[in-house]
Amino acid sequence: MDFMKWLNSLDELLYEVMSWLLFFPITLMRAIFRPLGIMREIEREATLPDDERYGAVLSPPLFLALALLLGHAVATALGQTDKIIASHHGLADLINDNASALVLRVIVFAAFPLFLAARLVRRRGAKLDRASLQQPFYEQCYPAAVFALGVSIGTSLGIDPHPTARLVGHWLVAVAVVNYWLVGIRWFADALDIGVVRAAGNVLIAFIEGTVFLIGVGFLFTR
Repeated sequence: MDFMKWLNSLDELLYEVMSWLLFFPITLMRAIFRPLGIMREIEREATLPDDERYGAVLSPPLFLALALLLGHAVATALGQTDKIIASHHGLADLINDNASALVLRVIVFAAFPLFLAARLVRRRGAKLDRASLQQPFYEQCYPAAVFALGVSIGTSLGIDPHPTARLVGHWLVAVAVVNYWLVGIRWFADALDIGVVRAAGNVLIAFIEGTVFLIGVGFLFTR
């Protein structure tokens, strides 16, 4: 009986993992070319039961994690060693393998949708709690995943010995940052019904908060 349960669990796990191969590129294309569309879609799905959500796309946190996993895979393919794993300064001793390094990256990049979502909740005048924060955080995970993937691959290419690869990497990082900025502005303007200038100001503040968090984590794990 226990063996049959294990087989059923394996069947479900295998299907889930293999489905990522199909739905990751589908979700990525939608997050790149129709970011507000996919964000509105999961906002509408918030009222559905848990097992009926994200039927046509990957769930937001999973998509962010897989995007960072892909970025890490590119760095590994280029023969680059994770600096935090190789470092023994500060808290870097806690990060001793690829799995823990990936978890740290997810936490760092998830800070950006967290701060953007928290600012949106406050600007709406709603009480900031776990319930009010969850949905905007999930919405922001989609453009954040595109941002994280662009920055991760761009950074890896940016330190490659080939000049062309470095140039492509620098441009990729720049495009990822600008794209995330513009999507954030449109999201704030649409959600709060405010002008572009005010929306840009809100995004700037959230970006600064996320950048400070990133720098702080980097300092703790490299010093």
